[in-house]
Amino acid sequence: MAEERVQKILAAAGLGSRRACEALISAGRVSVNGKVIHLGDKADPARDKIALDGKLLRLKQEKIYIALNKPKGYLSDIDESHPKPTVNDLIGIKEPLYALGRLDLDSEGLILMTNDGELANRLTHPRYKHEKEYEVFVIKQPDEEQLEIWRRGVVLEDGYRTLPAKVEVINNAGGGSWLRITMREGKKRQIRKTGARIGLPVAQIKRVRIGTLKLGSLRSGEWRYLTAAEVRRLRQYAGLEKDDKNS
Repeated sequence: MAEERVQKILAAAGLGSRRACEALISAGRVSVNGKVIHLGDKADPARDKIALDGKLLRLKQEKIYIALNKPKGYLSDIDESHPKPTVNDLIGIKEPLYALGRLDLDSEGLILMTNDGELANRLTHPRYKHEKEYEVFVIKQPDEEQLEIWRRGVVLEDGYRTLPAKVEVINNAGGGSWLRITMREGKKRQIRKTGARIGLPVAQIKRVRIGTLKLGSLRSGEWRYLTAAEVRRLRQYAGLEKDDKNS
């Protein structure tokens, strides 16, 4: 096997996204054949001994892909300073998995759990701008002007301008409305901040799609393994495999 950049090898082994693995290297936690490496260094995973914090890594592993319906009250990643349970507690798999499409504590819906670091990098890196779809309940019924502002992009309090989004009303309920929002970015608490900014306070967020993967009939707290066809479509969508129709 040819040499590759070590961050790519670590990501493929399920150590996290490419950026997360670059951070491990920059922190001096990764060594190759007993020597601490630097960002950009290469290795041959078939020949070299790659270690994290002095522990040799098992680089060849079965790829795992899990769709989870995260309930409210669960963290999307491990935070030892926070007492709340995490999505890993729901799955109970010892294999380290990366949560793609993190949701805040009060949000629910689809999260993809995987040790496919290459896919994790493609689906989470901002430059790829992959779609995520949400069902959002706002406590006021929006007028057309508010919807158009949300669609065009909103300047948040910190000065960041959100990218254009698809926003449509699903139905009205009481004094509020359910909206379907499709975005190509995911800043922290962006939907809640955007709604508050334009006078549409958000009461509930449920993600129903990541790229080609849909939540479907999974109940809150339930999870399932992806089918081979779902994995193939996701990897094609992310540009990691050729689409059979176009090959």
